[in-house]
Amino acid sequence: MYQDLLLATDGSDPARRATDHAVELAAQLDATLHVVSVSESGPQAEDKEDRLRHDPDDEAATAAEEAAEAADREGVEVTTDIRHGVPQEQIVDFAETNPVDMIVVGTAGRSGLDHLISGSVAEEIVRNAPVPVVTVRDQS
Repeated sequence: MYQDLLLATDGSDPARRATDHAVELAAQLDATLHVVSVSESGPQAEDKEDRLRHDPDDEAATAAEEAAEAADREGVEVTTDIRHGVPQEQIVDFAETNPVDMIVVGTAGRSGLDHLISGSVAEEIVRNAPVPVVTVRDQS
């Protein structure tokens, strides 16, 4: 039933927890893990780029590479894809245009005003995904 899992990662702590979960799940199911990382573009990305990133393309590639290495260590078949755009849109698009059975994504678990201001990539994926979504909450 679940032979192709999609892991969305940006290299953050919640994404690393999701990576651990996705790799373990893929290993148990003997599934292929498709790792997608998005180099953000648009107004929301410019603010992040100024504060957090030097090169969004390198950041996305590094996140995907780290997840792929974790999968390789566990003997899980893995593919990677770097996309450009709005993360939640690109992740849902990948799920719609590729044969995936489930999406695994990390979430920071924000609530209240912080959530209203920043929104939630994971929440948008859950709302729009064509397949089941497993959200892995950050425990920090």
